[in-house]
Amino acid sequence: ISDQKPLGCWSVKHGQILTCPVVCNFETHEYIAVHDDKVLRIWKDEDINLDKAFKATLSADVYRIHSLPQGGPVVLFRGGGARTLDVLLEAPQQEIENLISAEVIRWSGAFMEGQQPVLIFTTEKDGDFFVYVQKLKLSSLHKYKLEQQESAKPLCFTAHITNQTVTLLCLYSNDSVYQVLIPLHQDTEEEEEEEEEEILSKSLLLNLSVSGAVLKGTSLVVLDKDHVAVLGSLPVPGKKPKECLTIWNTKFQTLQASKELPLGTSGQLWCYEEKFFLIHGKLLTVIMYKCETSSLAAAVGKLKDSQTLDVSSFVNWNTLENEELVVAFQAQEPVALKAESRMNLRSRRSTVAQQSGTFSVGQLLLKLKNASNYVLETELRQLMAKAPTPDLQATIGCVVTALTDRCKKNPKYYPQNFLQEIVETRDLSYSLCPDLMAVALEKKDMHLLQICLERFPDIPEEITYACLKAFLSTSEDHLQSMDVNLDSAICYVDVEFNDMEVKSEILENGFSAEMDQDMCDTKIPKESQSNGGSCPVGLQKAALLNAVLHSAYTETFLLPHLKNLPAQQAILFLRYLYYLYVKCSEKVNTTLPGIRSPTINQIMDWMCLLLDAQFTVMVMLPEAKDLLSNLHKFVRAQVRFYSELNKIEGSLRELQRLNHLRESQTYSIEVLEII
Repeated sequence: ISDQKPLGCWSVKHGQILTCPVVCNFETHEYIAVHDDKVLRIWKDEDINLDKAFKATLSADVYRIHSLPQGGPVVLFRGGGARTLDVLLEAPQQEIENLISAEVIRWSGAFMEGQQPVLIFTTEKDGDFFVYVQKLKLSSLHKYKLEQQESAKPLCFTAHITNQTVTLLCLYSNDSVYQVLIPLHQDTEEEEEEEEEEILSKSLLLNLSVSGAVLKGTSLVVLDKDHVAVLGSLPVPGKKPKECLTIWNTKFQTLQASKELPLGTSGQLWCYEEKFFLIHGKLLTVIMYKCETSSLAAAVGKLKDSQTLDVSSFVNWNTLENEELVVAFQAQEPVALKAESRMNLRSRRSTVAQQSGTFSVGQLLLKLKNASNYVLETELRQLMAKAPTPDLQATIGCVVTALTDRCKKNPKYYPQNFLQEIVETRDLSYSLCPDLMAVALEKKDMHLLQICLERFPDIPEEITYACLKAFLSTSEDHLQSMDVNLDSAICYVDVEFNDMEVKSEILENGFSAEMDQDMCDTKIPKESQSNGGSCPVGLQKAALLNAVLHSAYTETFLLPHLKNLPAQQAILFLRYLYYLYVKCSEKVNTTLPGIRSPTINQIMDWMCLLLDAQFTVMVMLPEAKDLLSNLHKFVRAQVRFYSELNKIEGSLRELQRLNHLRESQTYSIEVLEII
């Protein structure tokens, strides 16, 4: 999520429905999904088509799959039966017992107690709630009835296991959190014969009261033994309730931190490896947190070295205004949130709190808002020099944002050298400074765009396409006056490509046009053979296009943009890709000389992508006919060449084996007949 790049995308067929959350098997690095309640699917990253993935139809409806890091996946069925995935796959159609009759499962969780997986789930029937604790390896199951609460019922549950005791936390509709302690039994025959379930008593853990108002909680997660997080809403007189994320100290009954979420949430909160995950509006927001040992001083906000949490929203975040740069989340204990800056597309920058007695980054940027250009740049250079190492990237992201904001407000201001210096010398990403490339495109700063394309790992496909279009549309004369890094192209592109002498005939990986004569109707024209020394674009444009070829992309998201590329620009780009393809084929190792030159895989991928996006246009344009024909013949010739190599592969391996067997001191003459 830090690079905003989808690593994989899979979908079920039309009419099929995923009926429980997909999980990852930590041991095998496989994904496990269930669609239409009973159909189990298992696949890996490299699998493309979900329909061709492993499939098993089960005998009962699945409620949830839980994946344990050391215990493997556990499958819980709607009837209360459970199996480890390994046991289930041995006989997918095995009968699954129904343990809960007319009860409905409301929540489930899986945990490791020593080397043993423990499954806990709660059910409801006619207003009564029940708790089941199941040890899968021992095939033991214990049922408990939850003590009823007058005029209130459980909304959500969460649990953790400590010292052979299950601690079940229940968020009730009366805006309180209750705690239920369940000892893990050492199973005996007597207990198995008991038919009556034990009634569990609960104790009040927390009242969700914030400054006289009551938090209406919707989701609850445990952070550690002394802290919980609650997602909910606070009533506002005469207005719509405010949704917020809160962190509570259960030991001292205090609110440690809260954060308003003005775009609204789905009501769900997830917690994994010291990170919250929640849906804010239409966006996924990730909030990092850290809990330290609870103390009374921390609970009442008296710690001197109050730390902050890092809030990172890795996508759109346009909710915070400039005033919130200063402090968006103030720490009372080692559980709080770091100040957020206003964020745009795919951004994840956060401001940095400096030592007490000095300005924070947010405060400094507000102070410099109306400063002169010289003062702004001087102060920002000093800020980068002083920034502490852990927060250096976030600070530099704020510096670049301050500069781009000034550029947008003052069209005459553009610190080209300063921006290039920052991007070249600092380890930045697009998400840290999302406005930078948009400003560079507006200013037609080709050199800065080239640097960003080469260095940023997370550029959106829309921006990559905008750069490609800008490079192709800029005239050669205009580009020659620009300062562009030519290292990726200067070793194989001739500068004076208009006054070229035709070089000797090129052998494409040992294969010439005459060798292809019996396969093609006509010889490959001289034009295609001289493409190895006649680049269709100038040196500067070639270097810029190489930067585009190096940028990371996801085909699904780039293809729609490439379809909008003007026809003449698409033909020019394809001619350049074809030129690179021929150049690579001249070399035995299919590698172009130079620094950061395109690889054969990058060239082929972009060529296929461009043909997919523009094929209809290419076929209909007369000027593209010869290019497509030459490309087709060249590829066909290479296919034949490699097929010929495959035919003698066995003989070459035998020759290699004989070389190993031959004694170095023995002289001999051998004749090997290749059939």
